[in-house]
Amino acid sequence: MNEKKQLGVLTKYFRWPMIMLLFLICMNVGVYIQNIPIGIFVSICLLVYSAILFVVYYRYRGRMINEMVDFATDYGQIQKRLIKELQVPYALLDINGDIVWMNNCFAQLVQKDIHYRKSITTIFPDILPDILPRKKDTPPVQRLLQLADRDYQIQLSYIGLDDLGNDNEFAEQSGFQGELVSLYLYDMTDLLNYKRRVDDEKLVVGSVYLDNYDEALETIEEVRRSLLLALLDRRITKYFNGYDGLVRKVDPDKYFVVARAEALRKMEEDKFSLLEDIKRVNIGNDMAVTVSMGFGMGGNYVQNFDHARAAMDIALGRGGDQVVIKNGEDIQYFGGKSKQLEKNTRVKARVKAHALREILEANDKVLVMGHSLGDVDSFGASVGVYCAARTIGKRAYIVINDVTMSVRPLIERFHNTKEYEPDMFIDGNKARTILDDQTVVVVVDVNKPGMCECQQLLTMTPNIVVFDHHRQSNETIKNALLSYIEPYASSACELITEMLQYFDDNVRLRNVEADAIYAGIMIDTNNFMAKAGVRTFEAAAYLRRNGADVTRVRQMFREDMNTYRARAQVIGSSEVYKDCFVLAECKGESLESPTVIGAQAANELLNVIGIRASFVFTPFKSKIYISARSNDSINVQTVMERLGGGGHMNIAAAQLTDCTIEEAKQRVRSVLDEMIEEGEL
Repeated sequence: MNEKKQLGVLTKYFRWPMIMLLFLICMNVGVYIQNIPIGIFVSICLLVYSAILFVVYYRYRGRMINEMVDFATDYGQIQKRLIKELQVPYALLDINGDIVWMNNCFAQLVQKDIHYRKSITTIFPDILPDILPRKKDTPPVQRLLQLADRDYQIQLSYIGLDDLGNDNEFAEQSGFQGELVSLYLYDMTDLLNYKRRVDDEKLVVGSVYLDNYDEALETIEEVRRSLLLALLDRRITKYFNGYDGLVRKVDPDKYFVVARAEALRKMEEDKFSLLEDIKRVNIGNDMAVTVSMGFGMGGNYVQNFDHARAAMDIALGRGGDQVVIKNGEDIQYFGGKSKQLEKNTRVKARVKAHALREILEANDKVLVMGHSLGDVDSFGASVGVYCAARTIGKRAYIVINDVTMSVRPLIERFHNTKEYEPDMFIDGNKARTILDDQTVVVVVDVNKPGMCECQQLLTMTPNIVVFDHHRQSNETIKNALLSYIEPYASSACELITEMLQYFDDNVRLRNVEADAIYAGIMIDTNNFMAKAGVRTFEAAAYLRRNGADVTRVRQMFREDMNTYRARAQVIGSSEVYKDCFVLAECKGESLESPTVIGAQAANELLNVIGIRASFVFTPFKSKIYISARSNDSINVQTVMERLGGGGHMNIAAAQLTDCTIEEAKQRVRSVLDEMIEEGEL
């Protein structure tokens, strides 16, 4: 094929003298017309020129072709030798990943014979056949892998044999007649090391807050307070100075920190021991001091400062006693093992209540929604906001798509009276038609947009208010006009009840409304046995004064025999893992609200001696719902967060898709093993 190609080139090259000969013959005809003797002389010259031209063409054509072919062959051999001795590791693979050919540098690097013909996975386990490019137009595949403590970037490119021509040494040597994949190795070790050094030298901005500064000071004598503050200052300053960090106290309970990224990474490896060191400071104070830290990185200095403030807000919103690192959009959590402390002051509740009133007064309508598959707490909190809107003469609607078994008794009481509008409860489709520029969307008992009853409402208006008692995570409702998230609260109904007391002096709850709000507190506290503090009982007392009846509420939540048997079956299917965790399955095909049964069973499993946490798996609507409960010794929220969920320290949940019950159980076991190995549990 090469000879034919070269012959064609030569033919084109020799064609021009022939064309010039024809031109000269035409010119000779013109000379004959003007002068015959001169025309005869020119004709003789043309005959001599033609004879020489044909002799040269036919005699030297073969020799010139052979010389050009020899040159091309020598040039190809030089190319092959250069590739073979190229200092960049290079190899050829077949489409199944087997090595067809390698150059000397590649053989030396992988310490194999140059005739090694096994699969590339025997050298690089991460290069599997399914990642190899299999089409001509496929872009090169790149991977960063390690070999002999060096970092290499591997580039895989598709090569068809048509591109190599018939003179293919690799195909001749291997007998291979299919498609090829080229593999290049680029040593990136030094470049990555320099990049890491640059990243390590970047400055990280941080904030440090003493969570319960005022409460801790009140528990010791006044003469010892200065000593406690001095010890806390010394612990914090010494900790960051050990990592070459700069610490400045900006408030009695707040510190500003600047450190290098490398120092922050070492703090992560140390699990931020300052969290535990601060708790051990005790000079007679009855309450241990806890600290929260927020760090920002991934941007310039101003952006890092904003990230640090956002990280601190998340840390405090999750209950404090933890570290939050915000690297751009990525967020990491450390600590958070302590139980949230109840605040004695209600100043924050009063401020939030007044802010809510101003927002409601500035608009005409109110849409209230909880989380999907709403429970009694989200329903009761929605009723509380409905009462607040009614007090100032605003039209309010409660958005509910699916009425669960636990909520139905409460809704039926509202439907059986003429005091409420027929469209008091609406679904998401109706809510979208009602919403306009003068509508406020109030979200209760949830702070994740993906778990709201109607997520589309959050994108249709900037007038958003959030009230929740769950810990915050990466996914939160952003740009809310008012956000009141207090993880210490027992329930969303407790938060709403406190605000109703400051919202307006003329707030009057009807019996059915007080019962609904009281029921939310009772269910979330497991009949006031879990997370029930002083403010919880004060909220319950306020509701009792407004007509809530304990006996009436308990009668509404009596169970039928099928529900009782279903819960017993869940407990009967339980299995103990590592002597302190229990996993059970709730088969709810015939149940109306199986997730409720699963949550109830998870609570009851904690009554078993030695059990520290329970996990109940409920398949429902193509998802696996996980209800997690624990005593105060384990933070199940951190367990559920690794599965994409969240909640409280001892009450949490998650939803899994595209998996079976056994796969979901195995994922929980893997997370528990991982957290035990890391020292988180």
